[in-house]
This record gives sequence, C-alpha cells and structure tokens, in this order.
Amino acid sequence: MEHFYTIQGEGFHQGRAAYFVRLGGCDVGCVWCDVKESWAFDGHQVMTTDEIVSTIRQSKAPLAVITGGEPLMHPLDELTKAIQDAGIATNIETSGSSPLSGSWDWICLSPKKFKAPLPEILSKANELKIIIYNKSDFAWGESFARQVSPDCKLYLQPEWSKSDAMTPLIIEYIKQHPEWELSLQIHKYINVP
Repeated sequence: MEHFYTIQGEGFHQGRAAYFVRLGGCDVGCVWCDVKESWAFDGHQVMTTDEIVSTIRQSKAPLAVITGGEPLMHPLDELTKAIQDAGIATNIETSGSSPLSGSWDWICLSPKKFKAPLPEILSKANELKIIIYNKSDFAWGESFARQVSPDCKLYLQPEWSKSDAMTPLIIEYIKQHPEWELSLQIHKYINVP
C-alpha cells in the first residue's frame, strides 16, 4: 500500500530508524484503525521483492518493519529472506490472525478482539502490544500475556483517540503490574509517518 523511511514510533523498537512496508489487505477491520485505506487488497502500488529491498537498502535503514493491514495475509518468506540477505533486520507488526510466514528478527503481536491470534504466533511473539481502548482491555490483554513466552516484552498502548483518558489508567495499571511497560505512539506526537 505504501512504503517510507521514518522512525519506529511505538513498542520495543521505539525511536529507531526503520523502513516501513505497509501491505494492503486486512480481514480484521478494527473500528479505530488509523489506516483503513490499507484494508483493500486492490488499488495499491505493486513492487517486486527486488524493488522493495533495493529501496530499503538505499535508505540505509537497519530495520524493515512489515505491517498492514494484516501483513500475514501475504506469503512473506521470499521478501523477508531477501531483506535479511541484504543485512537488514526484519520486524513484523501483526494481529496474528493469519498463519505465520516469513523469517523474523522480531515479531510484534498486537491481538485484536475482532479476530483472535493463532496459538502458533502467541508462542513466537517477541513483543505483545495491547491497545487499550476501554477499561476491560486490561483483563483481555492479561489473557494473552499468559500465553506468550516468559521472554516476551509486554506493552500497553492507549488507542490514540482515547489517549487522554486511557494513559493515566495505563500508568496506574503498570505501577500495580510492573511486568508491563508503556508504549506511546510518539510518531503521532512528533508528526512523522
């Protein structure tokens, strides 16, 4: 759908230079999605794997973030192998609702209520990012925290339109449950893609 060089604005890699490749197609359909134009499979720019890798390499980005839509609706083995062969780390941002493909240096799993993540992805996640839209999301997030590996990083992130109301609740929750950390969408605060 789009690709651009920026910084990772949230989660474990927050603040790092990263090249984003946003793939079109999503069957999850979050009501608060901030990139709804990514839901359609059709109507987006088509690039070959070589073109994508060449563009990432020219940027000098150390990290490629494959996101969507829901990127796992696509077969990603060829793309991720080519990116890694170019010496660039691979990171996926996924709801985990489709089977895992690709070779990943980092898997950021952000489950959505609209379509549950697959168990195979829960066990492989390096990062669990729970979007807090309302108070019930804390307990919902804990249900996934019990299913990921003990080494998985745990993040709570306020949904952007509710950040004023949810951020104070997240802070208090983390103080009571210090295994969790706060993730903010700093790219929205500093106005970069």
